[in-house]
Amino acid sequence: MGRELCEAFTPAAEIFDRAEAVTALPIRKLCFDGPQDVLDRTDHAQPCIFTVSAATLAVMDSILTPEQKQDIAPAVMAGLSLGEYTALYAAQAVDLETALELVTKRGRAMQDAAEQQPSSMLCVLGVDENQAAELCQAAANGQPLTCANFNCPGQVVLSGGVEACLRAAELAEQFGASGTVPLNVAGAFHSDYMAPAAEKLSEALQDVSFADPSVPVVSNVDGKPHTAVDQIGDKLLAQLVSPVRWRQSMEALIADGVERFFEIGPGRVLAGLMRRIHRRANFTSLNSEKAVEKLAESH
Repeated sequence: MGRELCEAFTPAAEIFDRAEAVTALPIRKLCFDGPQDVLDRTDHAQPCIFTVSAATLAVMDSILTPEQKQDIAPAVMAGLSLGEYTALYAAQAVDLETALELVTKRGRAMQDAAEQQPSSMLCVLGVDENQAAELCQAAANGQPLTCANFNCPGQVVLSGGVEACLRAAELAEQFGASGTVPLNVAGAFHSDYMAPAAEKLSEALQDVSFADPSVPVVSNVDGKPHTAVDQIGDKLLAQLVSPVRWRQSMEALIADGVERFFEIGPGRVLAGLMRRIHRRANFTSLNSEKAVEKLAESH
């Protein structure tokens, strides 16, 4: 993850250097060599994913001409869960070191909260928001169970107790689901299980002063751009215990006339979601050295 960029471009390597200095984590080793189970820990994954995303942005800034940058200059930014921090960094609402400190503390707090109380997440396919909510009610049986991610049409992620998620998987077909996928995560993110993490993150955010974003940045909590700089921290806290409304966010951007989308960072998860949200959207994933160079060549 990110090896090509780091080895081929000095600006990317410098981002990795700064990330390791701030986080005191072996970011290169984790990203390049794992092992996978260690990288998958959310206290490691979050600063690593952010670092790769920031490195990709640094490479774009270094190889694109001013004219090319102007051609793809974003009108709005958004990020799914952790990605909201990347979006705020890209929009110059927070500097690199501060963002790294926040995502590292966020990851540690979420890992601690997950270890304190066993919990899980379940992706449910083929249901709408109402069906997912009804499934939560039927499967809860006294345990917390809630909708955590509205990713795209026909894909809702549930978050809650381990047994509640198991019951939801068994009952899902009765509520119209075409299938379920247990998620390999530390715990029930974007639910009340993360309340202890929100308390810890609140302490970290008290020392952060966000700047006005250079372009609007969409909040996961309500699918709308942040309108008040002094409320950014509050919405980041709410995000930990509230569902991520990614589908609604993207549908709102499309309705507002956004025509081109660029995915920054490792993987192509957002590309897959966008195919379900709006199949004809002009979408480019910039997740490797070749992808970034191809962007430069095509403009």
